[in-house]
Amino acid sequence: MRQYLLGCLFAMFAAGVFAEAGVTDRTIVIGQNISLDQGKNAYGVAALQGIKLYFDKANAEGGINGRKLVLQTLDDENKAANAAANARKLIADGAFILFGSIEGGPSTAVAEVANEAKVPFFGPMAGSPNLRRPYQPYVFPVRAEHRDEFRALMNWGKTTGMKTVGFVRADSPVGATHLENVRLVASELGMKVVLDLPFKGDVSDAQIAAWAKSIGDSRPDMVLNHGSGAVYQRLVGQARSDNVMTTFMGVNSGSTQIAAKLGPLAHGMVFAQVVPNPRDQRQPIVREFLDSARKARSSGDFSYGELEGYLTAKALVLALRASGKALTREGFVRTLETSRFDLGGYPVRWKSGDHEGSRFVDLSIVGKSGRFID
Repeated sequence: MRQYLLGCLFAMFAAGVFAEAGVTDRTIVIGQNISLDQGKNAYGVAALQGIKLYFDKANAEGGINGRKLVLQTLDDENKAANAAANARKLIADGAFILFGSIEGGPSTAVAEVANEAKVPFFGPMAGSPNLRRPYQPYVFPVRAEHRDEFRALMNWGKTTGMKTVGFVRADSPVGATHLENVRLVASELGMKVVLDLPFKGDVSDAQIAAWAKSIGDSRPDMVLNHGSGAVYQRLVGQARSDNVMTTFMGVNSGSTQIAAKLGPLAHGMVFAQVVPNPRDQRQPIVREFLDSARKARSSGDFSYGELEGYLTAKALVLALRASGKALTREGFVRTLETSRFDLGGYPVRWKSGDHEGSRFVDLSIVGKSGRFID
């Protein structure tokens, strides 16, 4: 009888009864909260497309040590409260980890839940400083933060003779932190922030027109933004129509969509990018991405958002494989904090006390054709 009971217990263990939440012999459940806005958030839709592209590739190649990835996705509609509720639901429903949000407010909300529940949150595709400072023990970004993007944009501006800066940002605690970082970088570079344009919620056409006039009156050499792609696109369009003379720059999120909606008015805009140009086949990760995308579909655009999703998913897959067959959340964290991964000319690393990920930032200019030029 004793041997029979021991045999049953062994069989139960082998079947995964005592395995970590979200992990069975055949599957790993990945819980994702992301801002899709019911399909209206173009960057979120593109990022999710890239994630699925790589997960499908990984599953077709045998998965993670014999386990298939199962992605459970919830839409937060770009609302922090929804993101926090989604994160709690995903954990309660048995997700192994949280993964792959976008937008600073929702990503920060997910990070708070992850740290509270001690569940790893991997690959937030947002530049919020709160994802790194203060130190977040269960949060592992892949992409660079907005401060690195601000520095790259402003440094380029300085090299071309620019001295003054205007900043468009959310009127929120995170937006205020971004303003502090812009001022910090400006001070380091001997530049000056001469215009701060904070906003909350919906922005009226009258407010956009007033902002364009403010830019024209204060004449900053350059204007840059913190996220808010739709608002920023409207402002740039209004300022161009008013013949306001300044160089408009932007962070990566929504860059493809901003350029597409502005059309010829986007010509000359400078954007920071946290992944390589998705058409630059000199980069190994880009060649891999394009090959996978072309095999999966006959046509379509290849955007920065889709490449960021693909690259972030690849980083997760490499980390899961390196964690071995006996997969646990704490083991996954230990693996991340003791490993470095090359995603194809795109190195990432984390260590205890410093979950940096990557600091890769490139600059691109919108050409006359509407395409991004490095």
